[in-house]
Amino acid sequence: MKKCLIYIYLLLLTSLCCLQAGAVSSEIRSLSVSDGLPDLIINTIYKDSKGYVWMGTNTSVERFDGIRLEHYMVEGSNENLKRVFALVEMPGNELWVGTGMGLFRLADDAEKLERLAPEMITSGVHAFCKLGDVLYVGTEKGLYVYKGGVFEHVLVDKNVFSRANFVTGMVEGENGILWLSTMGGLKSFRLSDHTITSFSDKLAKNGQNLSFYNITRIGSKIFMGTMSSGLVLFDIASKHFSRYLDVGCGVISALSGDGKDLLYVGTDGNGVHFISVSRQRVIRTFLHDREADSQIRSNSVYSVLVDRDGLLWIGFYQLGVDYTLFQSDLFSTYQYENLFDSRDMAVRTIAFHGSQKLIGSRDGFVFIDEADGRFQIFKAPRLRASIIVSSCYFDGKYYIGTYGGGMYVLDGATLELRDFEIASEPFQHGHIFVLRPDDRGNLWIGTSAGLYCYRNGKIVRHFKSDSSKLPEGNVYEIYFDSSHKGWICTESGICIWDPSSESLKNDVFPEGFVHKEKIRMIYETSDHQLYFLPDKGELFVSDLTMSHFSRLTPGTLLDGKSLMAVVEDSEGWLWVATNKGMYRFDKKTKVVPFNFADGIPSLIFINCIPIKDEDGNFWFGNSRGLVRLNGKDMDMLPSRYIISLSDVLVNGKSMQHQLSGEEGHYALTLENSQKSVIIQFSALTYSDPNSLMYEYKLGEEGEWISLMGKSEVSLYDLPSGVTSFVIRQIGYPDSAMTLDICIPDRSWYKWIYSLVALLLAAAGVYVFRRSLLRVVWAVLRKLNGFNDAEIPMAVEEDKKKEEAEEVVTPEIEPVTEEETVAEPIEPKPEKKTASSADDKYRTNKVSPEECKRLYRLLEQEMKRNKPYRNPNLKVADLAVSIGTTSHSLSYLFNQYLEKNYYDYINEYRVEEFKSLILKDEYAKYTLTAMAELCGFSSRASFFRTFKKLAGITPNEYIKQVSGEHRPVD
Repeated sequence: MKKCLIYIYLLLLTSLCCLQAGAVSSEIRSLSVSDGLPDLIINTIYKDSKGYVWMGTNTSVERFDGIRLEHYMVEGSNENLKRVFALVEMPGNELWVGTGMGLFRLADDAEKLERLAPEMITSGVHAFCKLGDVLYVGTEKGLYVYKGGVFEHVLVDKNVFSRANFVTGMVEGENGILWLSTMGGLKSFRLSDHTITSFSDKLAKNGQNLSFYNITRIGSKIFMGTMSSGLVLFDIASKHFSRYLDVGCGVISALSGDGKDLLYVGTDGNGVHFISVSRQRVIRTFLHDREADSQIRSNSVYSVLVDRDGLLWIGFYQLGVDYTLFQSDLFSTYQYENLFDSRDMAVRTIAFHGSQKLIGSRDGFVFIDEADGRFQIFKAPRLRASIIVSSCYFDGKYYIGTYGGGMYVLDGATLELRDFEIASEPFQHGHIFVLRPDDRGNLWIGTSAGLYCYRNGKIVRHFKSDSSKLPEGNVYEIYFDSSHKGWICTESGICIWDPSSESLKNDVFPEGFVHKEKIRMIYETSDHQLYFLPDKGELFVSDLTMSHFSRLTPGTLLDGKSLMAVVEDSEGWLWVATNKGMYRFDKKTKVVPFNFADGIPSLIFINCIPIKDEDGNFWFGNSRGLVRLNGKDMDMLPSRYIISLSDVLVNGKSMQHQLSGEEGHYALTLENSQKSVIIQFSALTYSDPNSLMYEYKLGEEGEWISLMGKSEVSLYDLPSGVTSFVIRQIGYPDSAMTLDICIPDRSWYKWIYSLVALLLAAAGVYVFRRSLLRVVWAVLRKLNGFNDAEIPMAVEEDKKKEEAEEVVTPEIEPVTEEETVAEPIEPKPEKKTASSADDKYRTNKVSPEECKRLYRLLEQEMKRNKPYRNPNLKVADLAVSIGTTSHSLSYLFNQYLEKNYYDYINEYRVEEFKSLILKDEYAKYTLTAMAELCGFSSRASFFRTFKKLAGITPNEYIKQVSGEHRPVD
C-alpha cells in the first residue's frame, strides 16, 4: 500500500511538471534585422508591468510591443562599454539600465537614456534585485544599495581588487538574506546589517573557487552557472556544493526559474533546457536541431526569459530573438498522455461514450479509453478505406462510416472491429456520410445510395430519390428535432420524415424556406429554434412549425464564412465553427471571434458534428486536431493589458512625445492643418499579428468597426474640436484605450482677416478721397488766385477737421548701433507686489506638479518647433501649441519661472542668433536680417535686448567669436 501511494504521488508530480513545462507554446516567431533590430546580440530580456518587452543589445535598449520596435541607443565614445547587461522597472514607469559603462535610466516620456550617478557608479552594472522599495545594484566594483533616492556603496570584499567585488547576479533568499554570485564565488548579504559571508566551493582546479555568472533559487537550493563548468548546486541547509545536471554545454549564459520546481537554462552552444528540480532531469529542450521537439534558430543563446504570461523569449548571439506566440487555454488541442497527440490531424468525426473517445480522420480512426489506458489505431490495410466521415455510439457499439470503404462496427469493450452485418452495397464499398439514432431505437444512415433505417440487425427502410420523396444526391445530414420530426438533407435539398405517417414529405415547406439548398448541419437550440448551416450563404433560422423563419441579417463577422458546425452553450450563445475561425454568437447581432491567440491550432474547422461531454466541455473537429472548448471558463476572461498606444503619425512624423495623459486614455493636440493621422497600437499579447482582432469607433455614439490582422488605423479629414478614438480587443471591453484628438477651431480667424481687410480698404478709400480733394483745391487756387478766406466755409471746416485728425509721423533716420545702445530705455511698469500677484491667481492656481509638466512640454516645443521665430507670437498661440490655457501659461511664467513672457521668448531669440552667427550659410546676412530670422520685430528691439542679456552689443559679440564685423544693413 505504501509503495502504491508513493507511485501515485510521483505520477501526480510528474503530471504537474509536464503541465508547467507544456504551458510554453511551441509556435515560435523571430525578430531580426528585417523587423528593425539594429543589433542582433541580445544580452538580456525583461517584461515590464505594462506588458512591454525590453531587450538589451550591445548598443541599445529595444522596446517591443508585439508589432513594432522602439530604439533607445546607449551613448558614449567607448563602443566596448555600451553593452546592456541588466534591466529593471522602477517607480514612475522608469526603466533602469545596467551597461558596461555604468547605470542609466529611461523616463516614461523621455526620448533617450540618461546617465545616473556617474560620479559614483563608474564601472559596469551587471545585475539588479528589487526588494520592496530598495534596489540592489550589482557592479564590477561591489554592491550599491539604492533607497530613498540615495546610493550606498558596499564592498563585497574589503580588498578593492578582489574578484569577489565583481557581482554578476543576485537572488532573494529567506530570513533577510540576499545571495550574490560573483567572479570570486558565492556570497550571502544580510539585509539588516550588510554583513557578508563567503562560501568556498573548491570545485575549480587546484581547489580554487569557481567564478559564477548567474544565480537563481528553488526552495533551499541555490543554482549557479559558470562559463566552463556548467551548473553548480549549493544546498543552503548543508552548506554543500556539488556539480549539477549536465546540459551538454559548460557555458551557462542564462539562468532563471519559476521559484517552485523549474529551472530555465540557456547555454552558449546547446540551446535552452527546462529542468525539473524535483525529478532532477531535463523535461523540455529547445534546440537548433531538426529532431528536437521545439526548434530555434541557433544554439548560441545569450539570454532567456519565461515571462509571467508563460511566453518563452530567447536572445541569441548575432541572430536576434525567438519567442513563443501567446495562446490562452480557452481552447486546447487534445492529447492523451504520451500515447496520442491529435495535433496536425484533420478530425472529421468524433464519437464519445463515458471515458471512451473515437476520433476519425483521413488516415483511419483512433480509439482511446482514458479509464483503463487502452489505446489503438485503426487504418489501412485493416480498413478498406482510410477516410472516416461519420461515426456514432449506438446500442453498445461504435458504428463507423468511411468514404469508399463502407461501414464498420467496433466493440469498445473488446476492441473487435468487424464489417457492418449488412453485406450489400453501399455498406461494403460505398460512402457512408451520416449516422444518427432516433428516439425509437432506430439507426438512420445517410449514404451515396440513399437513406436507410436500421434496427435489430436489419434494414427496415430504404429510400431512394427515384422511388420516394427523397431529393436527389448523397444524403449528408439527418437531424431529429424535439417534435421527433426527421430532417433529411441531401445534395439538392431537404425532406422531412414524419413519424406519425412514417413517410417522407417534401411538399410541406413554405415559400422562401431553405428546402432547396444543400445543408451541412441542422441544430435545435434550447428555445426550440432550428439553425440551418447552408453550404453557401448566411445562417438560416426557423421555428419547429416553419411559421417564422429568416436568414441572419448581413453585417456581422459571420459574413463570407463557410459555416461548418454549431452548438449552444449554457448562456444561450451559439458557438459557430467556420473555415475562418470560431465565433460566439448571441443569436442577434453580436459576434465575438476566437482564433490562434485563444488556443485554436488552425482557423479551418471541419464539418464535424460537435459533442458536449459530461464535464460541460465542447469538442470540435479542426484541420489541425481535436479541439476542446473549456466549458467552465468560456466566459470572457479579463484582458491581461490595456491596449497600448504605440505612436501617432502626422505626415509621417511621430507625435509620440507630444502625447499627454495616462495608460488607457491619451490626448493629442494638432494644428488646424493636421487633420489626417495614422494611429498605431498593440494589445501586448505577443500572438500572431495576423490573428489580432480589434474594433474601434469615433465618439461615444459611433458604431464599432471591426479590424482584422492590422494594428493601425488611418483617420482622414478630422473635424475641428475633439474627436475621441476608442479601440479595444473584440470581446474584451476592459482592454479599451481612448485617444482624444484636439484640433482647435480657428474658423473665426477668417472673419477677423475679412474684417481687417474691409477696414483697410475703407481707410484706403478715405485717404484717397482726402488726397484727391486737396489736389483739386490746390489747382483751383493756382488757376483762379483764390486765397484761404475765399474758400467756402464748408470746405474750410472740412480742412480743419482733416488737419485735426491727421497724424503726422516724422521720418525716422537710420539708427546706428551706438545710437541704439545709448537710447534711453523706457521706464518699466511698476512691479506688482506679491499680494497683488496672489490676488490675480488666487482662484485659479496651478499645482507645482502641473507647472513641472507644462514647463517640460514648453521646453520641448521651443526646442523642437522654435515658435519664437514668429515675431507676432502671442501667449495664447504658445498655450494652444502645448495644449493648455493662456492663464496657466501666464501663471507658469510669472509665479513658477518668475520672469515675464517677453523675457523668456527673447532669451531663446538671442540664443538662436548666437547659434546662427556661427554657421557659414548666414555669413552674408546683415544684422537686421539676422534679427528678423530670430523673431525680433525691429532692429532697435534686437539691439536693446541683446545688450541687456549678453552685456555687449551684437557686433562686439561677433568680434569675440569670429573676429569679423557685420554690417547693420
